[in-house]
Amino acid sequence: MTSAQPPTVSDLRPDVNHLLAALEPCTLSRLRHRLKFVQLPLGQVLYDPGVEMQQVYFPTDCIISLLCVMQDGASAEIAVVGNEGLLGVSLFMGGESTPSRAVVQSAGGAFSLPRLAVREEFNRHGELMHLMLRYTQSLLTQMAQTAVCNRHHTVDQQLCRWLLMSIDRLSCNRLLMTQELIANMLGVRREGVTEAAGKLQKRGIITYKRGKIEVLDRAGLERLSCECYSVVKRETDRLLSHTSRQH
Repeated sequence: MTSAQPPTVSDLRPDVNHLLAALEPCTLSRLRHRLKFVQLPLGQVLYDPGVEMQQVYFPTDCIISLLCVMQDGASAEIAVVGNEGLLGVSLFMGGESTPSRAVVQSAGGAFSLPRLAVREEFNRHGELMHLMLRYTQSLLTQMAQTAVCNRHHTVDQQLCRWLLMSIDRLSCNRLLMTQELIANMLGVRREGVTEAAGKLQKRGIITYKRGKIEVLDRAGLERLSCECYSVVKRETDRLLSHTSRQH
């Protein structure tokens, strides 16, 4: 029996990466030979603060966390990127690098596109440029709301928001994530995450065992989350609603 072959660029479908799926066939055809499918393992660092980026990534079934890292090693997540968007907005915004770190939060695949190809297509001032700018606005909304959430809401609410944003970017309701890693993402103590996860499990909203989290009651999770989740989701849906167009 032959082993399964990894997806190729020709396998792109609207349910893979929403931005790529929204492109007109003529635009995608110009990019097709430059796109490369890559597998991204859990914990892989895709870029570090101040390092010049060489490509953008269009996630398919992985989740990437953007982290602010302090001098003492402490970190906190400022945004997540999944199949709704792309990693590397600095390449087409002119910044080349950022002060944040990008780490794979949930393993999976992505399509990479070299920096030169990104700039060439962006400078056509066409479809890809408009998609990228709309996505950048949604990403800025997520970052701003995350900062407010981390300052004003409880660990319980932050965990609910984080779980919802994570499963929105996956094809299932299961996550492989330790409480220690979640605490690092939220910038809180592990004990706080343990207590918050325990409350959710007692209410039958999630199950948690050996680093495996499954959401059993999404509606209940939404009720317990703060308004930050819905604010970001509404704005993302508004800006990127056109990416649901089928080809």
